Amino acid sequence: MRKIFLGVLAVTALAFTSCSDDDTTAPSTSVLNVNINGLENLGANFKYEGWIIVNGAPVTTGVFTVDDSGKLSKTSFVVSSAQLAVATKFVLSIEPANDTDPKPADTKILAGDFTSNTANISSSGIVGDFSKSAGKYILATPTDGMANNERSGVWFLDNSSGSATTGLTLPTLSAGWKYEGWVVMNGTPVSTGTFTDPAKADDNATTSTFKGGMGNGPGYPGEDYIQNAPTGLTFPTDLRGKKIVISVEPDPDNSTKPFVLKPLAHDVPADAVDHKAYAMGNGPVSAITGTVTR
Repeated sequence: MRKIFLGVLAVTALAFTSCSDDDTTAPSTSVLNVNINGLENLGANFKYEGWIIVNGAPVTTGVFTVDDSGKLSKTSFVVSSAQLAVATKFVLSIEPANDTDPKPADTKILAGDFTSNTANISSSGIVGDFSKSAGKYILATPTDGMANNERSGVWFLDNSSGSATTGLTLPTLSAGWKYEGWVVMNGTPVSTGTFTDPAKADDNATTSTFKGGMGNGPGYPGEDYIQNAPTGLTFPTDLRGKKIVISVEPDPDNSTKPFVLKPLAHDVPADAVDHKAYAMGNGPVSAITGTVTR
């Protein structure tokens, strides 16, 4: 009987020890916290998706949206503890709402390396560094052959030397992004077209519905606002007193408004004259930043 009793005690002790060992096992998941200001609502067709880089490969951390006030729908994400512990970088991308591709899209908007348990993320290192951006433009309407409405067009070139040269100093963008020019007329932003190289004509140079019928203009980004004005506006117009903007847009892009990144902007002087180069200044947003903690 004594041997049986001692045997029971041994089994009980072993069971207790096993339970204690289970209680100290490291959790299989951890929480990743995201803190970002400055993102904008992408609409119904796109979403933001976070990624951690593990052994050189992207691993999704989950998706979220942003409302019109800039509030994220979700800021904490449950991920694998083992993967999070060895992650070297965090990346945020813009993805189609019904995305079936397991890899991140080219439109990566934020990135940063982990230092200890924190990653300081920014758009500067993944979209472009706009700290040295500069720009010039002239008012002119070369596509209509008329001389009476020269202040109804804007072209991003510099003619200060007597001949036209590139007017915009901008970094080459990462894949998935394009530049776009805008004129804000009575509160309505009207595009001048998208482009990737400021030394060449923009993407809609030959197909613009706004330009006149006398060619496509100089080989630089810009637009003549001669016809087919959007509702509420009248073309030709006078761009004096209007705001000129260069934005950075995701590609593809389904919005008719400028994206949040706007590295250059300028209010056209009320007394501006045509065919004179005017310098642009810093835009309202040249970078988006945030932090990620694990």
